[in-house]
This record gives sequence, structure tokens and C-alpha cells, in this order.
Amino acid sequence: MGAGKTTVGKFLAKRLNKTFVDSDHEIERRTGVNIPLIFELEGEAGFRARESAVIEELAAQSDIVLATGGGAILSERNRDNLSRNGTVIYLRARVEDLWQRTRHDKNRPLLQTADPLGKLKELFAQRDPLYRETADIIVDSGSQSAHALVHQLEEQLNASFRKQAKPD
Repeated sequence: MGAGKTTVGKFLAKRLNKTFVDSDHEIERRTGVNIPLIFELEGEAGFRARESAVIEELAAQSDIVLATGGGAILSERNRDNLSRNGTVIYLRARVEDLWQRTRHDKNRPLLQTADPLGKLKELFAQRDPLYRETADIIVDSGSQSAHALVHQLEEQLNASFRKQAKPD
């Protein structure tokens, strides 16, 4: 969370002439409530079940750039759906950068704790190996602008597509 998935995803979709979809926004649209309220009413498990159903449906679509919530990677079902249906990009950021980007955001239920920085460290340790295992492309989001990241991703995607198109 806070790596720039939505921002970069929107720019990338525009550059690739695809539709951008954010799974969290889609869940909010379908339920009519925000994610913190879903967490409050249904707990994390209830939210994750909704998330997996939405990701399965969205991942089957073509010509989209899909941004998922940061915890989507925890589900093997999500990892399989994403891997089977597209190119998975991991925008990797240092925990300190994530903290700077999210520390004032009250719309992140997992960070509403006494020690949000500690929680970010815990989430990173849990999720980073899964992101690395699942991703086709890993790019450090660091202090680069969203436009610079999109340019870098375009180059990597083009190289990947050229490589796939070459006959054996």
C-alpha cells in the first residue's frame, strides 16, 4: 500500500490505450461503501473474499490495466488468476517511503494501529516474497515520478512482448 499502483496504473493504461481498473474502487462501487467500513462490518476475511471474487472477474478481462489492493497478493487464488491472465508488475518501495506516503491516510484500515510503521514493516516482510515470486516485472518505485516509472515500465513491457513474439 502506498507504492503508487493506482497513480502509475492510470498513466500506464492511458499510454497503452487500455482501460484502467482499480479492484478496491470496483469493490467500493459495487458495495456502495468504502473499504474501511467493509473491514469494520465484515473484518479482513470478509473483505478478502470480496476482493478475490472481483479480481477473478477482472483478471479475465482483456485490454485493461488492473491495480489491486496491496494485500491481494496474500491469496493463492489471486496470484494464480493474475499470473494466468496477464503480466504482473510489482512496484516495489522501501518501507520508509511507504510510511511517508501513507502516514496521514485514514482510509487504510490495516494502518489504524498504535504502531503503523511497525505494521508496514510486518506487511512488507509478509508480502514482498509473494510479490517477487508472482511478478513478471519488478520495478523500484523509490523517488521516481509516476511518469518516469511508466516510461520504464513501457520499455520493459515492450521488451517482454518482443521476446515472447520471437519464434523458438
